[in-house]
Amino acid sequence: MARVLLQYNADVNHRCNRGWTALHEAVARNDLEIIELLLQGGAKVESTNCYGITSLFVAAESGHLEALRFLAKCGADINTQASDKASALYEASKNGHEKIVEFLLSQGADANKTNKDGFLPIHVASKKGYYEIVKMLLPVTSRTRIKRSGISPLHLAAERNHDDVLEELIDAGFDVNATLSFERSRLYEDRRTSVLYFAVFNNNVYSTELLLEAGADPNVDLINPLLISIRHGCLKTMKLLLDYGANINAYIASHPTTFPATVMFSMKYLVLLKYLMDMGCDANSCFTCSYGCGPHPPIEAVGLRVLCCILAVPSITLFWTEISDVVPGIYVLLDYVGNVQLCSRLKEQIDSYEDWSNIKVKAG
Repeated sequence: MARVLLQYNADVNHRCNRGWTALHEAVARNDLEIIELLLQGGAKVESTNCYGITSLFVAAESGHLEALRFLAKCGADINTQASDKASALYEASKNGHEKIVEFLLSQGADANKTNKDGFLPIHVASKKGYYEIVKMLLPVTSRTRIKRSGISPLHLAAERNHDDVLEELIDAGFDVNATLSFERSRLYEDRRTSVLYFAVFNNNVYSTELLLEAGADPNVDLINPLLISIRHGCLKTMKLLLDYGANINAYIASHPTTFPATVMFSMKYLVLLKYLMDMGCDANSCFTCSYGCGPHPPIEAVGLRVLCCILAVPSITLFWTEISDVVPGIYVLLDYVGNVQLCSRLKEQIDSYEDWSNIKVKAG
């Protein structure tokens, strides 16, 4: 039927409302016989649809190796890019078409063309966890271009828990201390920057250990990964981070207190709290209050700027559901300090509940 229509002068380059031509359609179906007929009938091999997609791009995207080979033989541009700047190689990498990636690279496809978001084929392959494709792209990807993108493939592999890809990238010499650019970091509410943070955030002990052994710095991020491991209640990750130098007295600049944030995060997990104290966490600072026995500001006026003892209002509202969550932790903390002076607010809270009188006795 296609042959008859062409014999009667059907417009071989006619477009549908999406800019799709008969050649696009034939390639999408991997129909070599019709592809050849259309090209012989004058079909334009570089014709694009409304998204800037050529027939060769369709072949790469769909994983149709035979159609791709034929189009390349007919002079189609191997490095064709869609309107969003994604290349045929990028699209093949995104969809996991190993044979297509192999062929495109053998024909000299450029692995360093970025899409509109600045991502390279190796970024998307790492994100998707396509180990074999990552291996193919490693030798032909520019480290300078990766650095310029503001994100390492390591970040994306760690974010999606692709341990095999992460390991391959580390073995290939990628910097485990690469950080997200400011523009990339601001896309995350917690302003994370390190690869290690992604691994700890996912509670992935294997990746965490892998990165630490490769030299990852555990004290880079605004919110220390140690705090995230405490939030997860994962003692194994905590131990790993502390063994590799994580700051046991880490603070959060945006939520100032006189005591370490590690204490704030572990008040619900007494086993973790005891472990931190045994490892040398600063317990004394939890009872250091700038107001002492004097009057404290009204609770409504506290906000996030006050520096107070372990019962600082910001800590309670952000990390604990009720004030009663704090009491067992305070009792534990008193095991790790000498005689301390309880501030007036802490005494006030203790006096409000009969069951808490043992804290006052212990403190004395």
